Amino acid sequence: MDLTWQVRTAVATVSVLVAVVALAVYPSHSEENASVETSHVKGGTVTVHPAVKHDRSLPLWELTDSVAETWISTASGSERDSHYQPIVGATLATARGTDSAAGLDGERGMTWQQNPAAPNTPPVMKSPPGAAAVEQRSPGTGPGVALVSSFDGLGVGFRGPQGTAALRNPSDNSLAVGPNHVFQIVNSRVAIYTKKGKQFDTTGKVLYGPVPTNTIFKGFGGACEATNNGDAVVRYDQLADRWLVVMPIFRRGAVRPDQPQVGRSGDPAQVSVPGQAGQPGQATPLFVPPPSPPAQGGEPPPRSQGNQRGPAGPQGPYSMCYAVSAGPDPFGPYYRYEFLRPLFPDYPRPAVWPDGYYIPTSTGDDVIQKHACVVERAKMLKGEPAREQCVIIDGANFLNNADIDGKHLPPSGAPNVMMAAGGTQLKKVLEDDGIFVWQFHVDWQHPANTKVTGPEKIAVAPYHYLCGGQLTNCVPQPGTDRRLDAQGDKIMARLVYRKVGNRESLVAVHSVNTSAGGGGVRWYEFRINKDRSVKLHQQGTYAPDGFYRWMASPAIDRFGNIGIGYSFGGTPNFAGQRFAGRLANDPLGQLTLHETVLVEGEGVQNAMRWEDYTQTAIDPSDDCTIWYVGDYLKKGETSYSSRIGAFRLPGCRGGR
Repeated sequence: MDLTWQVRTAVATVSVLVAVVALAVYPSHSEENASVETSHVKGGTVTVHPAVKHDRSLPLWELTDSVAETWISTASGSERDSHYQPIVGATLATARGTDSAAGLDGERGMTWQQNPAAPNTPPVMKSPPGAAAVEQRSPGTGPGVALVSSFDGLGVGFRGPQGTAALRNPSDNSLAVGPNHVFQIVNSRVAIYTKKGKQFDTTGKVLYGPVPTNTIFKGFGGACEATNNGDAVVRYDQLADRWLVVMPIFRRGAVRPDQPQVGRSGDPAQVSVPGQAGQPGQATPLFVPPPSPPAQGGEPPPRSQGNQRGPAGPQGPYSMCYAVSAGPDPFGPYYRYEFLRPLFPDYPRPAVWPDGYYIPTSTGDDVIQKHACVVERAKMLKGEPAREQCVIIDGANFLNNADIDGKHLPPSGAPNVMMAAGGTQLKKVLEDDGIFVWQFHVDWQHPANTKVTGPEKIAVAPYHYLCGGQLTNCVPQPGTDRRLDAQGDKIMARLVYRKVGNRESLVAVHSVNTSAGGGGVRWYEFRINKDRSVKLHQQGTYAPDGFYRWMASPAIDRFGNIGIGYSFGGTPNFAGQRFAGRLANDPLGQLTLHETVLVEGEGVQNAMRWEDYTQTAIDPSDDCTIWYVGDYLKKGETSYSSRIGAFRLPGCRGGR
């Protein structure tokens, strides 16, 4: 999440600090002997660090029996969740999203406690002048988007070959689809399903899972194997027919002589040294976890980014873990990489681009600062030593990088586009009339030439963050005062890129207040000019009634049609999932196809946090079926289930 405590003015060209992490295969003792190369460039320092490690794993089938995972009994009575805060003296150092074999997440002398639930005060719904002009206040009159397949994923009621899992709130849903499989990550658990086609005769059969996400890193060593972290994301690289799994590590490793240095001055973060007795310990067969007892007490506290303040002294690095499959089989084998990070790597959003996998993160809750990183995709696809370069950007809201749908490439050498919404929640600047754009150019031959330019403001219709932003009591539910969070302060995953003929489009979405007092999906289609500048092509706010539509995720099919999945709710409706869309040549600013229900909610969620994000994925088999995942509650249940669906807009006829 991106709650921050001070604002810095963004400049036309961002001064960059590029941390290039060179990856090499070397014995474990080489961590102590590795050399560091440093050069200086205008606006920053380029530092080349040896990578921690990379290898090629066994297939996942062979890993499931040999990964250690210890379930922890905590104050909540269940597995230690990502959303607890360790208390050390009077200093908080949030380390969310990890499962730890020691029970203290590697922090000596820590205890865990939950923050009290936020006051359940209904928001004051405001919509700025001019916002209503782009609202779509009636449903599309075209045919509904066809729902061709759907099934329950991870969550309540899920059972797979490895049993069941007690999943914490929020779900942090991530989804990817390949030629024959559907791959899902929910918080810190993985599942793989069949997809009907050449290999299977049915969709949705569980082949694998639930297993901890770090199962993929079994035998790899280091933090990636030892720590099962939340916020992991899966992508299918349609350009190369490979699977990509990215998992951040939110706690610091041991101090080491080759670790990257923080790129800007400021109070040091509190040192957090992993390595408690038994953690990570010798790899052991993966056991089927027993059901967790129900959580006790209030809802999990807001997840926040790493606190960068703490006592002065040596500090170990964070890590970012990557696994890239050697082919289109999600069971592997995988090439696996770990890169050390000097800054807290919160909320990664991987994006596929020809010259790299781009991963923006947020770095702390006392600065408005983002870490925009790119890893050397071409080398990773071959299982070769690879590098990662990172740029620090101050004064930016939450970033998303352009993520390619389809196989038509942008021009060779085209920079990746990053976008962010305007406003600053903690300064109570909850409205804006612009979307902000950066251009990220990476140079693998000469890292000193890597640069980010921007931001450029693109004028759009005014908007007000839905319910005032993130971690707010927003969407009402029937029969209870408990409202659900909307994450209204940011552009949601994914920022989708698609090239259709000679036209290059980007689609972005976020959640806004509507004039009817509900919530709507604000969506944009941007076009990229020949000079790589970005312009607004169309925009709309889908708000056909006074209810709430929020936390959306978009996709563009091979015809240029746009599909958007989103949560739907508001009394008397329980929160569920819906999908709407438009054809490429339909009237501008309208989702012309009638809304389709993926799943109706059946019960109340008694925690504020709702999903945090959802995700679409394009099916590579036909390049037009759009998959989407989101949460709902079954009748009588107290925790969520996820629902996975496949949608086809008119003209999409399935496999080809």
